[in-house]
Amino acid sequence: MESLLDGNHTAVTGFILLGLTDDPILRVILFVIILCIYLVTISGNLSTIILIRISSQLHHPMYFFLSHLAFTDMGYSSSVTPNMLVNFLVERNTISYLGCATQIGSGAFFGTAECFLLAAMAYDRFVAICNPLLYSTKMSTQVCVQLLLVAYISSFLNASSFTFSFLSLSFCGPNRVNHFFCDFAPLIELSCSDASVPAAIPSCSSGSIVVVTVIVIAVSYIYILITILKMRSREGRHKAFSTCTSHLTVVTLFYGTITFIYVMPKSSYSTDQNKVVSVFYLVVIPMLNPIIYSLRNEEIKGALKRGLGRKLFS
Repeated sequence: MESLLDGNHTAVTGFILLGLTDDPILRVILFVIILCIYLVTISGNLSTIILIRISSQLHHPMYFFLSHLAFTDMGYSSSVTPNMLVNFLVERNTISYLGCATQIGSGAFFGTAECFLLAAMAYDRFVAICNPLLYSTKMSTQVCVQLLLVAYISSFLNASSFTFSFLSLSFCGPNRVNHFFCDFAPLIELSCSDASVPAAIPSCSSGSIVVVTVIVIAVSYIYILITILKMRSREGRHKAFSTCTSHLTVVTLFYGTITFIYVMPKSSYSTDQNKVVSVFYLVVIPMLNPIIYSLRNEEIKGALKRGLGRKLFS
């Protein structure tokens, strides 16, 4: 591995990613599977964005946020998957120091954006169901843009905290990362400098973001549930709840995996389990989100049918 001599120490300028497996046959199988998942992720999310842009029926705040969620999913998956695919085909999985910093920053940016967008979508459903008469005012174009700016600015700040914390670390010993991407926690363990402050800053930043967004989502759905239970019409209750099921499914998948990796005690699961769950939330969930919304949302299915119908009969 490339290195720079600095006094009595060897400064690491790159890392070896141990990846998911050493079995050459399994590596080829995983390459094919993950390549297919990645292609579906890009095509599915890109189709969602295009469909929302061209369908006037979908020009509502919920779909405005959904289009940005699709963009975030593409970025989130792309921050890790292309490098992982290349590493399946080479003998030694290597990534440069700057490449590692870029991967950490981009992963933190898109992961944070996903948290805020899911919270914004929960708030949108809260206003639509609990305050329908004020919906056009409380979810105006200006409000939606402001919420989006908060999401992206917060994501940039959180990503910066991860990137600068990583760049402040010194690596002069082992450079083998027991993961398939540059995860911050294993890199902290490899550092030969004092990592207490660099580890604490991004942990506090990301932890605060998760807590705040979870509270927004939880409070929104508590009020939504209370409002739905007060409805006299069974049809009204079903219609109100059906508009939330896709979002609830996505929230459960995303925060469920985050909880497993970052909240549960490390002694309760192995490194291999951590890798499998990481594949799920970095690679699989970005593919599932557009599928969940297209299967569970009648307006998206309707817009898709109308779009396909115009193409077939034009």
